[in-house]
Amino acid sequence: MSVMRFDPFGDPFRSLDRLTSQMMSGTRTPMGMPMDVWQAEDGYHVALDLPGVHPDSVEITTERNMLTIRAERRAEYEQGANVLLAERPQGRFTRQLQVGDALDTARVSATYGDGVLLLTIPLSEQAQPRRIEVQHGGRQQQLSVSGEDGPQSEQTTNRGEEQNS
Repeated sequence: MSVMRFDPFGDPFRSLDRLTSQMMSGTRTPMGMPMDVWQAEDGYHVALDLPGVHPDSVEITTERNMLTIRAERRAEYEQGANVLLAERPQGRFTRQLQVGDALDTARVSATYGDGVLLLTIPLSEQAQPRRIEVQHGGRQQQLSVSGEDGPQSEQTTNRGEEQNS
């Protein structure tokens, strides 16, 4: 007996690919790790769904600009058991993220709870906003450089006025 679950909002091609690979190999193939990524002031945050994965099986490595997450979910039943229905994917899961030079992969932090792996990837020192001094003739002008949406402030001082006071 074969039971197939219908998901009206799912990707039919992904389901077809998974079904085809299961039929060819005779086993259930692991699905990808669904994730959310967002940017905050302190860097980027990544949340990956890993339900049923033991935290000891999670491995996170960085090499150059590549962040690799590996995890494994083992079946609860033993080999040779009379399995009536097995819908939960098992095996090794791998996800690779290519990150830019603006991120500090040496300071990535990870927490795991309630089946969700949360990564925090901070911005590198070179990517942090900084103050740049602009000089022009007799006037000195300081500009505050900030992010795309942040405010820019400007302070101007006239060197001739400061000397006459």
